[in-house]
Amino acid sequence: MPDQPVKCLVWDLDNTLWRGTLLEGDDLRLPDEVREVITTLDARGILQSVASKNDHALAWRQLERWDVAEYFLLPEIGWGPKSESVRRIADGLRFAYSAVAFVDDQPTERAEVAFHLPDVRCYSHEEVPGLPRRPEFTPAVVTEDARQRRRMYQANVRRTAVQRDFAGPDQEFLRSLDLQMRIDRATDRDLARVEELTRRTSQMNATGVHYSDAALRRLLDDAGHEVLVTTMADRFGPHGAVGVVLLARQEGVWQVKLLATSCRVVQFGAGAVILNWLVDRAFAAGVHLVADFRPTERNRMMEIAYRFAGFTTDPCACTTGCDRPDEPDTQHLHLVPTPRDAPGTIRVTATDLFPAR
Repeated sequence: MPDQPVKCLVWDLDNTLWRGTLLEGDDLRLPDEVREVITTLDARGILQSVASKNDHALAWRQLERWDVAEYFLLPEIGWGPKSESVRRIADGLRFAYSAVAFVDDQPTERAEVAFHLPDVRCYSHEEVPGLPRRPEFTPAVVTEDARQRRRMYQANVRRTAVQRDFAGPDQEFLRSLDLQMRIDRATDRDLARVEELTRRTSQMNATGVHYSDAALRRLLDDAGHEVLVTTMADRFGPHGAVGVVLLARQEGVWQVKLLATSCRVVQFGAGAVILNWLVDRAFAAGVHLVADFRPTERNRMMEIAYRFAGFTTDPCACTTGCDRPDEPDTQHLHLVPTPRDAPGTIRVTATDLFPAR
């Protein structure tokens, strides 16, 4: 677990992020090395939040004075247990607890979080300056999407606030967003983000298999394979690259070796929309679809998406020519495609990747 990438760092405030104790009237100071850690992690696409036992209004005002408040998503500033604060932050971001780290100067607070959330990695305030040098805080590649990740999540906070106040059915709210999806063949400049999607996604990942940059480049250069990338946007701004499909094309059958989408677009049903688009294109091409699926602790929603689309475990002769996955617990799901209607809440555009027969 130590080298597993950290997606969110949760900060304590008193004597951790800043020097001094707010409610004791100390002359607070934000060290330059702490500010540098905050901005460095943000530039790498690592989100940050706050879990502090403090007066929320006073603490937030202090962060605003130092022009760092904007870096912290879903802050939990109050008087409850730190473990509950960290849990709410992780759940709000839809992150596995193993993707979250917590830093606090108090050993008792770190122990309380570690006891209730053993997958969360805990660090002392003395370790803060060295965090950017640790492998779990050092992504191999920093994509443009990563650099914009915090702003995308902040846009989602505004989107969620509008949804909370929206008086009407969920489908009407989704239509009001003016959601747009584009599906294209990946290019060289997309590969870093595609690789990141195969590594970071878990809830909507059909196999959980990580494809390296080198492996993706081999597929990109292979005429029998397609590497497809999905981007999305709405009236609040771009979501960036949010989905990847790795497809092996053979005579009479297409094999979906991987379908993965970002947790940011789960609420829009992006995975099902991509899948239905692919089913429709397979019908037009007159081929069967076979999808690799490997159950994990977190991808139940992806299995539901495949089943809802009509995939089954029923045998078919077409699977004999499909690539055998390396993981022995991977299933081959099968579908004889039928035409699919366009989605009612997302406008999908795509290059004519697969002309009709």
